[in-house]
This record gives sequence, C-alpha cells and structure tokens, in this order.
Amino acid sequence: MSRSFSLLSPAKLNLFLHITGRRPDGYHELQTLFQLLDWGDILTFTPNESGEVTLGGDDLGIPDHENLILRAASTLRKSTLGATISLQKRIPAGAGLGGGSSNAATTLLALNHLWRLNLPNEHLQEMGAGLGADVPVFVGARTAWAEGVGEILSPVTLPHRWYLILVPGCHVSTGQIFSHRQLTRNTKPIKMAAFFEGDSRNDCQQLVSRIYPEVGNALKLLDKFGEARLTGTGACVFVSFDSEPEARAAQADLPKSCQSIVAEGVNESRVMEHLA
Repeated sequence: MSRSFSLLSPAKLNLFLHITGRRPDGYHELQTLFQLLDWGDILTFTPNESGEVTLGGDDLGIPDHENLILRAASTLRKSTLGATISLQKRIPAGAGLGGGSSNAATTLLALNHLWRLNLPNEHLQEMGAGLGADVPVFVGARTAWAEGVGEILSPVTLPHRWYLILVPGCHVSTGQIFSHRQLTRNTKPIKMAAFFEGDSRNDCQQLVSRIYPEVGNALKLLDKFGEARLTGTGACVFVSFDSEPEARAAQADLPKSCQSIVAEGVNESRVMEHLA
C-alpha cells in the first residue's frame, strides 16, 4: 500500500454569481465562474488496513456526522481499507472560499488513489454532488464556468491574476442568504462572453452587505484598489491584480487589524499533478 502524502485542498473564488431561478425542490438555479486558487488547506493521508478512517489535526469543532472529510471517506470506504487523515486548516469557515467542499473533494480524490479503487473522475463528481453543490468543481480540479445548481461544469482557461482577499470578522449563513425574501432570483442568464465584457455581478452582495455591515465595510476598503466583489454568499471579498507585487502592495496598505490573504489564481489545481 502507498505511503502517506500531503495534498493542497485549494480555496476558490466566485468571480461572479447570478441567481437565475428557484426550483420546486427549493434549490437555486445559478451561473458562476469558479476560480481555483493556489492556496488553501493541507490534507495528509496515511493508508492502512484497519477498515477505519480517522481524522486528526486542526479541530473544526463540528460532530463527525457533519464533517465533510469523514462523510466523503465513508462514501468510498471498503471493509479492509482504512486511512488516517490529518488536516491543517487555513481556509476560514463561512467565508465563501469553499473550504469544506474542497476538503471533501480532496478526500475523494486521495482515497480513490490510495485505495486503488480506480473510479473515474466523473463518478467521483457524482458522489461529490451528494455532499455539496461546490464539491464537483473541486473534484474536477479545474477553474470552471458553472450552471444548474453548480454541477454543470465547463472548464475555462482564465488570464493569470493575483487576488487580495479580505476576511471580515463575521460568519455568513449560506442558508439564511438563499432563503431570504429579498434575494434577487430572476437574473437573466448570460453567455460567457458577456462576463469577459464586464456584464456580471454577485446577486448576493447587496443583501449580504446590508445584513452583515462588516462585509460592506470590507468592500469599501478594497474598492480603492479596483472593483471589489463578494465571493459566493461571503463573508470574504476580493479584488484582482496583474501581479503578486501589486497585490502585496495593496495588502500592505490595509489597516493592520484586517485579516487578508494574497493568492494566485490557477486554471488547474496541483492535486491532479501530485496524484499523477
């Protein structure tokens, strides 16, 4: 059996988010562009033949039955195979950066490799969709245009950008935002070309900024560097730059009390390269 190894579990940004409708089952139809980042959590996997999967490292403070890493592992587990997983957590919770979904996807990819299950990526994406709407894009490990509830993915190659991400001191409830009566749910679908022409926004941004003043303040802080935007339902906001030095210079200009991240956008996650 293979030795242990560590993988980056990458964060993501939603470069825009349009809510185009609401389905009878309560889920929302949307359009978004997932930008993967070369930054995130670190997951270490050590296989064994115990038949059990255990999780150590940073404590997320949630019960095992809600932990997406353990839930992902349980979907693949075989009776004679097991693993020890260790988590180094860097992606803040409730931030719109996809931390839990990314952890679940990385677990599916890693255990499929470690246990030599040889399940095709498409099958893993289907399994991931049952864990969360954002899991399939992380399993695909590609920056992608998404439609449906986020599961209809088209890989996209984006120009190279660096991002300054501001982490407000609040935790945004995705369920609260998507169930709110004042959320815009009738945005007309756009073509991909329209996004590149600047015709996009985050339909959650105005509502989140009103409910969570910390988010509104963070947007104002970043607006002086460019067009600041909310990622997902937040709480994080971001602005993009052509280069790392520009992003670092802007970060240095923020108040010292601000929690911020500088990260490189990538078209393909390093996880596939490492597994290969």
